[in-house]
Amino acid sequence: MLSFVNFQWIASFNDKKMYLSPINDRMLLDKVLDPPSYGWSDKHGVFNKPSAKQLFSEFFKRLNIFQSRKNWLPFFSWLRVLLLIPLLFIFIFKYFSIGLLIAAFIYSMIVMGTHGTIWHHRYCTHKAYRFKNSFWRILTQNLTISMVPEEIYAISHHVHHAKSDKPGDPYNASGGFLYCFLADVNHQPIAKNLTVEEYSRTAALMAHTGVKANCYRNYQKWGSIVHPGRAILTCLLNWLVWYTIFYIIGGHALAFALFGAAAFWAIGVRTFNYEGHGKGQNKRRKGYDFNENDLSINQLWPGFVAGEWHNNHHLYPSSARSGFLKHQIDFAWYYIKFLHLIGGVTSYHDAKASFIKKYKN
Repeated sequence: MLSFVNFQWIASFNDKKMYLSPINDRMLLDKVLDPPSYGWSDKHGVFNKPSAKQLFSEFFKRLNIFQSRKNWLPFFSWLRVLLLIPLLFIFIFKYFSIGLLIAAFIYSMIVMGTHGTIWHHRYCTHKAYRFKNSFWRILTQNLTISMVPEEIYAISHHVHHAKSDKPGDPYNASGGFLYCFLADVNHQPIAKNLTVEEYSRTAALMAHTGVKANCYRNYQKWGSIVHPGRAILTCLLNWLVWYTIFYIIGGHALAFALFGAAAFWAIGVRTFNYEGHGKGQNKRRKGYDFNENDLSINQLWPGFVAGEWHNNHHLYPSSARSGFLKHQIDFAWYYIKFLHLIGGVTSYHDAKASFIKKYKN
């Protein structure tokens, strides 16, 4: 089976099927990410596990916007978290109630988690389904409080699948907890020295998301696909709309609780790949984790709350559904299927039948 991320895809859609034609783009994936100072591997090609000191040094160097304005995107990503953490503490010490705690828990664990799977994972990266028009795309993009830049997630996730648990994987679990937790700064931003052609091909991977790409000159200036002005404006609009909605429903108490919950989720999601790949160990279960090409595993909690059955996903990366077995609840898939029923999604790729035929018959 061809791995989605070893290729750049040209897709044509039928009602329920997505036909994919691969264009070998491995050379781009080898250089599309900005390598850390400690490198992906040693001179023999063996994975290079950095020390905690090296990881933190790289982290703070890459957040330094005074050293280079090209560090703006990872800085902006973490700034969102830092701005919302005080709201979490205000909720805890001023507005706390059991009801609001339950609301914050559901919003953080289920709503934010499922949206990440729907938008960043299955659409922005894998194009597992197609929207009817931009209205449905923009609606889906902004279903929750905006916390993760699409560019940081999607481009690096292509590389993750192409090099899963190997040198060059931006969140290689073999590197340890910090290697994964700090990956959005240390390993996931795009390279700053792409040629015109390479940048064009990289930006094309984001074209369907609605993220307007910089021209090559602005890429050289800012080191990113998205322009900081657009990214900041869209985030502020998203926050303003959601704060207003939450305030109307439940006042500052509800708004602080849910915005604080969003910050909690944004921190927690950075730990997922470490856990989802067995903490760098082979924890796959025979007869349950069928993908044997990497260390990904199916976990009950991420599966139940976010539809993230990770081994299934690595088995069929471009599927709009990854909950293939009866107990594997998949809220992300339910949303995609619902939009298809009402016409917001025109087509999708569902690999369940293929999975059942190949692995359960």
